[in-house]
Amino acid sequence: MTIFNRTLIIDQNFIRFVKSENFPPSRQSFSQQNQEAKASEIISLFETQVLSRHIDIKSRLLKHEGNCFYTIGSSGHEGNAVFGKIFPYTDLAFLHYRSSAFFIERSKQIYGMTPIYDLGLSFVASSDDPISGGRHKVIGSKLLNIPPQTSTIASHLPKAVGAAFSIDRAKNLNIEETQLKNDSVVICSFGDASVNHASALTAFNTAAWINDRGGHVPIVFICEDNEVGISVSTNKNWIENSFSNRPGIYYIKTNGLDLIDLLSQTRKAEKACRMNRKPIFLHMKTVRLLGHAGSDIELGYKSLSDIEKNEFNDPLLHSARILIEKKIISKEEIINLYEHMRNRVDHVFNSVVFRPKLNTVEDLMSSIIPDEDKERLPDFPKPELRKVVFDKEYKRIKEPQHMAKLINYALLDILSRYKNTLIFGEDVAEKGGVYHITADLHKKFGARRVFNSPLDETSIIGFGLGLGHNGFLPIPEIQFLAYFHNAEDQIRGEAATLPFFSMGQYTNPLVLRVPGLAYQKGFGGHFHNDNSLAIFRDIPGIILAVPSNGEDAVRMLRTAVREAYQNGRVVVFVEPIALYNVKDLYEPGDNKWAFRYPEISEELSLGKFSKYGNGKALTIITYGNGLYLSIQAKKEIEKKINKKIQIIDLCWLSNINFEEIIKSIGSCKKVLIVDECRRTGCHGEHILAQLSSIMSNETRVILHAAEDCFIPIGEAAKITLPSKNSIIKQAISLLDE
Repeated sequence: MTIFNRTLIIDQNFIRFVKSENFPPSRQSFSQQNQEAKASEIISLFETQVLSRHIDIKSRLLKHEGNCFYTIGSSGHEGNAVFGKIFPYTDLAFLHYRSSAFFIERSKQIYGMTPIYDLGLSFVASSDDPISGGRHKVIGSKLLNIPPQTSTIASHLPKAVGAAFSIDRAKNLNIEETQLKNDSVVICSFGDASVNHASALTAFNTAAWINDRGGHVPIVFICEDNEVGISVSTNKNWIENSFSNRPGIYYIKTNGLDLIDLLSQTRKAEKACRMNRKPIFLHMKTVRLLGHAGSDIELGYKSLSDIEKNEFNDPLLHSARILIEKKIISKEEIINLYEHMRNRVDHVFNSVVFRPKLNTVEDLMSSIIPDEDKERLPDFPKPELRKVVFDKEYKRIKEPQHMAKLINYALLDILSRYKNTLIFGEDVAEKGGVYHITADLHKKFGARRVFNSPLDETSIIGFGLGLGHNGFLPIPEIQFLAYFHNAEDQIRGEAATLPFFSMGQYTNPLVLRVPGLAYQKGFGGHFHNDNSLAIFRDIPGIILAVPSNGEDAVRMLRTAVREAYQNGRVVVFVEPIALYNVKDLYEPGDNKWAFRYPEISEELSLGKFSKYGNGKALTIITYGNGLYLSIQAKKEIEKKINKKIQIIDLCWLSNINFEEIIKSIGSCKKVLIVDECRRTGCHGEHILAQLSSIMSNETRVILHAAEDCFIPIGEAAKITLPSKNSIIKQAISLLDE
């Protein structure tokens, strides 16, 4: 045994210290000394703590053997078993990754659960793992209301706030799809280093902000404070100083090494949150044993004396001291229990090593796209209701309108049909959004369904993800595409991964509306003219929609909402700002880019594109503003070449049906891809590569995209972008080859 093998040292130290009754002293204050707990409670919790510890020890042995792959453990944090006891399994729990003890203790609330076996399957990445199917070492269970978290920081906190908010809101709105009890609370645990992360700060701020406005956010933030983040020490008293007097959040401190204090303070937090429906910050002081993860060697950044001091503060030793002091069981019984639990874990883990693993691409990818497929959709709103909701606009519903107005109409119908939809974002309520897309929705459906959010994109998206955990179908708005990048991990790291790591048991039904793209010369420059969709290209499972006209925008938005409702899909719906108010196509007053509102049942299904013309001299493939410009160019190209061409509007950029596109191209040998986004990273790159690899060498395919440049303001705003004239030039040049 060397000083580097801290796992073996901690294991042997426990037995040696218990035998000699050499225990760390109690940290109880005078006020804590009279606190009591049932002997049965303490024994049950201690058993859970020991099981969690042996799971950590065994996982590291298995890693040494090559049978385990990710050994970040819970040693030192076993006090969180108390949270698993006090909070009923009906409370949604978004957990820190050091929560094995919580998981084991909560499992005792439902007969027949097999937490050791389940955790073992997760550690060895077996496809039998009931939560992730071998995709990651996660702690989670659908039955126990524990969505799996892969975050090593704090990206799960914003959605925890949204989930907490949803409980009382669902009760107030009588949402049929709700999944949590009316008096439920949400618990969310994380480490002390994580409170400095932007995602955590936005969650705390949003919870306090809602509370300040009279809203209900029944959430218990649990900070498991081990005073270090990987190798960086947390400033002394940083957590207490930061949160003990934070407005809108009630602070409770507890000793994570002392089961009796933990029980007392946790009961206090649980009762206060459940009764008052306000956020609570439960600060659990503890220690970290065995380093950050299996590959971490603490001696690289900590002195041996500091490491040994922490090890002597082992929560298991504190629990053993309590058991002996209170004469609940003897030291011999403690050691026997410890060894019995070791044998139990060994037996189970030795068996899970041989369970099957993921071994095909199909199996691995099967959970990326959830398949809930609810058969019954809500009924369409009746004409009488629509007349009331649309009010004066009902008479205009058959009149040609620009895209902004038609999307507004679509949202009126969606809110009327889907009672579990909520619309929120910056300025979307009374103002109706900066482009008035949500105009009058707040007035017609009330502040409970259409409301403003803090100026914080991470909060907006994360909040929406949390709402989806409790039966809501959120339709948040990010004010501009450029602002989305402040919060992109909420889509990439949270929304997209949840069905993947839960085998589709958990989903994030969400339709994220994002006004975006370029072609605005009078407003904002790059920050309001972001012409990059690259971030969405490689996120598995999400749907990316980019309508080009008002009619398709309505039909696509209906599809997006149905996919979110029926199949739990995440949809990013990018609306071309420059086309919001456009009615004319060729000349002022022609009204040829104004469209009638589609019949209420009309949709544009995923992968289906729109087609303009049937000519075979040239095929233009485009989307968004590119369609508008290409149709303008089409008229002049056909005049110049005296032949007909065709245009394909992709509509759905994440579900491109290349087989049907190739059929539409048919005998055409010239294909021009027009992409308004920057050349590097645009969807046109993907289309060019696919078509070039599939089609015959006789077919010439070229890409006309925006230059790799940010968008300026003023007259220069469009010079890097495809235009009617540049499309004509590229088309003629291609045809002349």
